[in-house]
Amino acid sequence: MSDDAQAEAGTVDGQGPVEASEDLARHLENKREELFEKFEIPYEFPPEVLEEAEARTEGVTQEISDEIEERKDLRELTTWTTDPIDAQDFDDALSIEERDDEYVLWVHIADVTHYVTPETAMWDEAVDRSNTVYLPGYTVHMLPPVLAETVCSLVPNEERLAHTVEMHLDKENLTYETIDIYKSVIESDERLTYAQAENRLDDPDAPLHEENKLVYDLADRMHEQRKEDGSLVLNPSRDRAHTIIEECMLKANKAVTHELMWNRGVSAMYRVHPQPSPDEWSEALQEIQDLDGVSIPGSTWDDPRKAVNATLEEAPGRQLDKIQWAVMKVMPRARYMNDPFGGHHALNFEIYGHFTSPIRRLSDLINHWIVYQNDVPENLVELCDRASDKQKDAEQCEREYKTFLQEVGLDPMAVNNRGIEVVDEEEAEKTL
Repeated sequence: MSDDAQAEAGTVDGQGPVEASEDLARHLENKREELFEKFEIPYEFPPEVLEEAEARTEGVTQEISDEIEERKDLRELTTWTTDPIDAQDFDDALSIEERDDEYVLWVHIADVTHYVTPETAMWDEAVDRSNTVYLPGYTVHMLPPVLAETVCSLVPNEERLAHTVEMHLDKENLTYETIDIYKSVIESDERLTYAQAENRLDDPDAPLHEENKLVYDLADRMHEQRKEDGSLVLNPSRDRAHTIIEECMLKANKAVTHELMWNRGVSAMYRVHPQPSPDEWSEALQEIQDLDGVSIPGSTWDDPRKAVNATLEEAPGRQLDKIQWAVMKVMPRARYMNDPFGGHHALNFEIYGHFTSPIRRLSDLINHWIVYQNDVPENLVELCDRASDKQKDAEQCEREYKTFLQEVGLDPMAVNNRGIEVVDEEEAEKTL
């Protein structure tokens, strides 16, 4: 199997969709509707929201041209997106430069609040939904797809409005020398899948090879630094392309909330993750230590997060899920709060919040508005509570749907990666 083929395996292109009979497809649809009712997840948009979204996508080319003078013009900056092969919207893009004494990392996020503002029906609907719900093979969007997949999608070779986080990082310790957050106009050069990004890293002659290599080297250092600082890393075998996106988004999210708290002193939707009690951590570590073939390095017991990281790197593959589950069982839920007090335990960040996914999370949409307007919604505490509760509902809904898929003989991961195709009864029986 070639590198390309291996990289695409498990994707829609690699294996094709999972086949299901019409009868089974009806069962799945009925189950989804039952779960949406149970968790109060609206899966159809009201007509006025769809009409508003449709209208907001018209005349955009002229609107962007009119905006250029008011924004930072980054159209000439080499910029690209990296997303799953089946992604429908591209809401974040990267640019990077290495200079004599610093790295400059730009994270460009779709400027959703240019189109979705507090006086719109779309905003009210986003508050009602609070997040996008991802079920295997089925998505319930927070914002109308017609908007998210067009003017808010950072597609290649098209001018787009963005909210850019420009970070100048010290070469030695990767700390922020300066953080600048501003409205911009960008033009992405290329849309890469994760598999393509992996291949670009290996091919010195490929377009964007140097940029991907540079940003991966930076992301890898940021990842190792986080681990040394005590950040919990439950997925130690993540590939290079995912590492790039994860670390760059973490760096941008952290930069924005640092700016909001320390430089502006404003309330925002901060992400607060309490720590388990010492007894709970002891219980989790003991459960891990008792697993067959698993040993926690003696030097790490004092810091449970470092103990888990070190153990995951050395443990046999068959035990990874059990180690992760032992940790997840004792972890309190993270919540959105209007004050960052308490910090984010798993990441080991004093201050953290979300900014990089305004298409799919209410918290990011609200934080974009606060950064841009320096105006905090009066009902911020209520919004924090709603976003926290709806996220919990979405996760529980996803869990129950995955369990149902397994009960009817479908692999949730395969369905998630490859989608479902409805076939007639005889064809479906051959594949089951």
